[in-house]
Amino acid sequence: MILHSGMARIIARWVDDTTESPLAIDLHLVGGRVSGPSLAFGCVDWEGARRPFVMDEDGRIDFGAGHDRFWRTDLRAATIKVGETFRIFWRDGDEGVYRIVKIAVPGSKA
Repeated sequence: MILHSGMARIIARWVDDTTESPLAIDLHLVGGRVSGPSLAFGCVDWEGARRPFVMDEDGRIDFGAGHDRFWRTDLRAATIKVGETFRIFWRDGDEGVYRIVKIAVPGSKA
C-alpha cells in the first residue's frame, strides 16, 4: 500500500529482531514521500520504555532533554510503502534497518 498524499502513521519493525524497538511515526506525505520541511512526530519502544520524539527536516530524531538525545534516519529518502526499509543511525555510531509493516491514517481504525 502507498498512501500518496496526506497524513500517515507508519509502523516499522527492526529487521534484526522484530520484537525489539517497534517504531510508530506520524508524518505528512506528498507523492508517497515525506513532504518537505515538515516535522514528524513518533514514538519508539526503547530500553523497556516508550520514548516520544520529533524528527526534523534533516532526519534528525530528537528525544528531548534528559535522554540519549539524538539519532538520525534516512526515512525521508524512502518511498513510504509497506515492505520498504530505511536506516536509523544510533548515537553510538551503530545503525539498524527498519521495515515498514503498516501504514494507516492517524485516528482511523484500519
